[in-house]
Amino acid sequence: MTSDTRPLAVFLMGPTASGKTALACELSDRFPLGLISVDSALVYRGLDIGSAKPDAATLARYPHELIDIRDPADPYSAADFAADATAAMARVAARGQVPLLVGGTGLYFRALQRGLSELPEADPAVRERIGAEAAELGWAALHARMAAADPPAGIRIRPGDAQRIQRALEVMELTGRPITELQNAPRKPFPWRVLKLALLPDSRTALHERIARRFDAMLADGFLDEVRGLKARGDLHADLPAIRAVGYRQAWEFLDGQGDAQNFRDRGIYATRQLAKRQITWLRSELDARTFDPDQGDPLPEACMAVRQFLGMPDSSRCTLPAGV
Repeated sequence: MTSDTRPLAVFLMGPTASGKTALACELSDRFPLGLISVDSALVYRGLDIGSAKPDAATLARYPHELIDIRDPADPYSAADFAADATAAMARVAARGQVPLLVGGTGLYFRALQRGLSELPEADPAVRERIGAEAAELGWAALHARMAAADPPAGIRIRPGDAQRIQRALEVMELTGRPITELQNAPRKPFPWRVLKLALLPDSRTALHERIARRFDAMLADGFLDEVRGLKARGDLHADLPAIRAVGYRQAWEFLDGQGDAQNFRDRGIYATRQLAKRQITWLRSELDARTFDPDQGDPLPEACMAVRQFLGMPDSSRCTLPAGV
């Protein structure tokens, strides 16, 4: 049997508010790891408070690749991430470190490891026509049309996800084939050997309490002022992926006069809980991931043991802080 000689990488996954960043930083204190963010909101500059972006002091001590790499006016896709993450992993490896990719955006992890299908480039004319239809009929009607032609996509894509509905209809129009069929086509194997670690809370109650506390902390830290600043730019709008991020969408709508402050808070927390639910559902499909419940004790010792074994370090190397740290 031939040994697997691919370079090593670690994926650290988990729902929002599960403690991924803290664990990633602790692991990087103990092992030669280079951190790479896997988060669809953290890529945007200016989305700091509402995205729970690590603060400047944390990033100074624990640099993360792929944070603050896009302006919120410039949409960022899973294909963009796959290309950027591939380059970032090569940079980390060139420094003699093992890439540790940490985040909760399952679509990005999937695009990187499993590859992206050969989909056609965006067609502005087709997109404009689909957008005009949506303005007349509503995205729910276009979702129904998409689901009739591509039932798996109808289940996978939510009725309110305008960007993905538009893309699915665009692909069908340009190729005559459902996007699911193209996405399921065979792809090249991933050129890295991966250890998958997942923080997977068993108690939704505890997770929901953390989500509510964190959202209130964001409000206290000036989240609404942050969104006011984004609105004041004048070049951003509610249909951009950055502004559709959980929390930002609800804040944008509130500042546009929709609902009162309590309603905004409730909707923001509910949307974050729904995001966590989707993330947990995806994580449970990652059957090759080693899972840890962050509410059942500190996951660091077991995560350390898993990383140490994966890196082939001797058993005598304990999961303690290096001298001087």
